[in-house]
Amino acid sequence: MRTPLCERLGIEFPIFAFTHCRDVVAAVSNAGGLGVLGAVGFSAEQLEIELKWIDEHVGDKPYGVDIVIPGKYEGKGMDDPAELEAKLRAMVPPEHRAFAKRLLAEHGVPELPEGTQTRELLGWTAATAGPQIEVMLKHPKVKLVANALGTPPAEIIREIQQSGRLVGALCGSVKHALAHKAAGVDFVIAQGGEGGGHTGDIGSIVLWPQVIDAVSPLPVLAAGGIGDGRQMAAALMLGAQGVWTGSIWLTVDEAEAAPAAKQSLLAATSHDTVRSRAWTGKPCRMLRNDWTEAWERPENPKPLGMPLQFMVTADAVSRTNRYAAKAQAVAFNPVGQVVGLMNEERSVRDVIRQLVEDYVDAVDRFEQLQPKDV
Repeated sequence: MRTPLCERLGIEFPIFAFTHCRDVVAAVSNAGGLGVLGAVGFSAEQLEIELKWIDEHVGDKPYGVDIVIPGKYEGKGMDDPAELEAKLRAMVPPEHRAFAKRLLAEHGVPELPEGTQTRELLGWTAATAGPQIEVMLKHPKVKLVANALGTPPAEIIREIQQSGRLVGALCGSVKHALAHKAAGVDFVIAQGGEGGGHTGDIGSIVLWPQVIDAVSPLPVLAAGGIGDGRQMAAALMLGAQGVWTGSIWLTVDEAEAAPAAKQSLLAATSHDTVRSRAWTGKPCRMLRNDWTEAWERPENPKPLGMPLQFMVTADAVSRTNRYAAKAQAVAFNPVGQVVGLMNEERSVRDVIRQLVEDYVDAVDRFEQLQPKDV
């Protein structure tokens, strides 16, 4: 199973695990894969704390960090985070904030305690992601950086590569993959529309071979809908050098998600997800609920672009996370269609073991189908 990308990174299995939870990052790297921490929700100071903790819990194993610098967003080109945030706040229509608050009130979600600070402008921009990159470059065990939306700016690609790390980017189309390659990234992640979080609308089994052919010999990681070793075997047989997984780590023992959120995921089927702009302003796959439905109704406000929409919904994210047991009808639960395979809570090590065993079984079955010499 060791692909050339595994060799470059010094990992045993071609399993890359995107997660916002540091415990999952460490557990995946320790089990032979590569844990990748989603940094978008952390300030630079918080990210330093998270990466220091991971450093202390992975021994000599490598791990990665995922950032979010969209190719297009409101306020692009502004360098000062404070000025950018002030400008963007002024652009948010009051009726959007009022609508979001009304939805939460109608569903009985309590207000946050007085004095609680909510960050509205996360690392969705070059101005706010820049300090995150400065932090991660101080941690030698961070061997890989991926950009979740769009091609990373040229100066960021150069800075990461000059530090000896690999930099890549996600894509949902051949056009975007070619843009990544032209920019000089080290690898591309091709994510099908059935994946969780921000996705395009082309299915994985169609997208993967197109991207692999288009950017060859650049390494490609396959993403979108991968939950067991059979899918991993299919991805590698199509030419991918590994799999980029996310949703399957949301319900593991090590994940920090509230019990109510985990239960929502464990009880869901593949039909229960929807691509919606209701939380971030970009198409994002998540569990369908009253919140996503409300933002689709013609009489209600339409979602704003990124990062304006999250400036509207940041309060809702904080409140529904804090009061998860009361708030699942309006909670943000990003997840892919693979949620239909996520039926029990297991440890990270068990998930890795099952992925590998199922992969081996799939390859064995394929070999048994081949004609035998007479």
